[in-house]
Amino acid sequence: MHGVTTYNFSGQDFLALSDFHSSEIMYLLEQAVKLKKKQKQGVTHKPLEGKVLAMNFDKASTRTRVSFEVGIVQLGGHPIFLSTKDIQLGRGESIEDTAKVLSSYVDGILIRTFEHKTVEKFAAHADVPIINGLTDLHHPTQVLADLLTILEHKGKLAGLKMCYIGDGYNNMTHSLLEGAAKVGMDISVASPFGYEPDHMIRDHAKMIAKQNGSSVVVTNAPDEAIVDADIVVTDTWTSMGMEEEADKRKEVFKPFQVNAELCAKAKDDYIFMHCLPAHRGEEVTAEIIDGPHSVVFDEAENRLHAQKAIMEALMWD
Repeated sequence: MHGVTTYNFSGQDFLALSDFHSSEIMYLLEQAVKLKKKQKQGVTHKPLEGKVLAMNFDKASTRTRVSFEVGIVQLGGHPIFLSTKDIQLGRGESIEDTAKVLSSYVDGILIRTFEHKTVEKFAAHADVPIINGLTDLHHPTQVLADLLTILEHKGKLAGLKMCYIGDGYNNMTHSLLEGAAKVGMDISVASPFGYEPDHMIRDHAKMIAKQNGSSVVVTNAPDEAIVDADIVVTDTWTSMGMEEEADKRKEVFKPFQVNAELCAKAKDDYIFMHCLPAHRGEEVTAEIIDGPHSVVFDEAENRLHAQKAIMEALMWD
C-alpha cells in the first residue's frame, strides 16, 4: 500500500467519502489493516480510553450497530445507544439543540438516519466529530470496509474494475462511485431506466476518476457493465423506507439479478460483494452469494476494522 505515515483527523466529521483526499482514504485503510492485525494477534490497543460515542439510530441495523459498539469498546471507549424514541429529538427537540447538548457529554456522535441533511445539520452544530452510519444518500462507513475487503483479496485498488448492478439511486451506489473514483478504480453502474445514480454525485465521481486515471460508466445494460469486472457488487432492490414500492421494484429489477449467466462475463477470478442483508432469489442468486467467488462475510467482518480506524482517527486527541 502507499500513503503517508500520519494525518490529523482529530475533530473532523465523516459524512461522505468525497470529503476526503485519496491519500487520506488510503491512510484510513492502512490503519484498518494494522488494527485488524493487532486484534488477530491479541494485542491490546486502547487509544480511546475514557472516550464516549453516542449512537443515534433512526434506522434498524445489525452490522453498523454491532461493529461500532464492539469497536469503541475494543479501543477503550464506551458506546451509548440512542434511538429516536429514547431521546427528546423524537418529541420535537431540534437537531441543532440536540447536537449542542450531546456535544457537551460525549466525544463523538454516530448517526444512522434517512435524510442526509440531518447529519449535515448535526455536523454544523456539534462540537465533536459526526460519523455518518448511513443516510438515504451515502453509506461511507460500509464502503470503507468494502475497499478494505477488495485490498485484502486483490492486493491493490487502483486499476481494478468494479461493477455495481441494481438500484443506482442508492446510498451504496453513491458511496461506491465516490470511493472507487478516489482510489483510482474503474467503476461501471448498471441500473434500470429511471433508477440511475444522482447526477451530481455521478458527475463529481467522473471528475475525480479522471484526475486519478480511472473511469466512471453509468448504463442500463448489465451485460455490458459487467464485462471483465474484478469486483461484482449488488444491493437489495428495496431499501429501508421504500417498502411500499417492493412489488413494483421486483418487476423492474428482474433483468438486473446477479446470477451465474451474468457473472460469466466478469473475470474468472472476480469477487462478489453485498453489504447485506441479502434477499436470495431477488437481487442475487444463492449460487452466487454462497458460492466460491463470494466474500460477503469477510466484507461484513471488515466493518469492525474499518469503523475502528474511523473512530481512532476522528476521536483520538
